[in-house]
Amino acid sequence: MTVVKQRLLKGLFLAALCTSSINVGGAELRSVSVTLDDGRYNLTSDTLFGVSQDDLYAVLTNYELFEKFTSAIIASRNVAPDADGRPRFYTLMEGCILFYCKTFVRRGYLLLTPKHDIIAVADPDESDFEYSRERWRLSNEDDGTLMIYEFEMEPSFWVPPVIGPYFMKRILQAGAMRAVNRIEALARGEEPCP
Repeated sequence: MTVVKQRLLKGLFLAALCTSSINVGGAELRSVSVTLDDGRYNLTSDTLFGVSQDDLYAVLTNYELFEKFTSAIIASRNVAPDADGRPRFYTLMEGCILFYCKTFVRRGYLLLTPKHDIIAVADPDESDFEYSRERWRLSNEDDGTLMIYEFEMEPSFWVPPVIGPYFMKRILQAGAMRAVNRIEALARGEEPCP
């Protein structure tokens, strides 16, 4: 059997498994908002996960798993700590607006309050962003974990005027909705559905 046929069969098997499986917990994306103010995009979301705070925190601080969150991330990894001892990260992403596609890099450091708060700050000298800051705030709620996510970014790359901001907002919002179930699957120790 050729490699192409093997990949095709594996993909079909995973798709069948994902469509037939019962969602045991199911992340509940309660709200998601994307705004643009003076060239800076802001995404906020509120999600209830059916997993423990410890398990969710472990996934969100492991950049080796970020490629499984969304197809926009091509490569991601944890990087050796900086001179101040802060954990560092690297992500290579790709995004397309109509026929314009761009590959971009984010490198930066993490500020961690174990089990409760994760802040990822991109270094503008090593990234394709003038500004990029993500924050995940975790707290126990019912039998799961409430995650408040905030992402603020200002790209240093060209975004097509007029239609660009509209599509950027749509891409960010759709990406958030797809990512939550994948993140929950990883926190459960499962392989997320494509």
